[in-house]
Amino acid sequence: MPDIPATRWFAVHGRDEDRHHARRVLARGFEAAAVAWLEDADFAEPEISVIVRDVDGGHEHCFRIDVASGETSACG
Repeated sequence: MPDIPATRWFAVHGRDEDRHHARRVLARGFEAAAVAWLEDADFAEPEISVIVRDVDGGHEHCFRIDVASGETSACG
């Protein structure tokens, strides 16, 4: 049976927002946390950039998300 990564806590916020506005999301990885954060938000823009930080490890990744499709890519 393949190893399934454990869920962990991430802090996610819009790239243009202050880190204090981050929302905690329980997910299996950075990209999953970004998409989960988007599912509970309402945006007029067709695309948004978010910062995802692993709460325990402190590592951060930036993702650009297509709001309509949920497709993600790394910020450039």
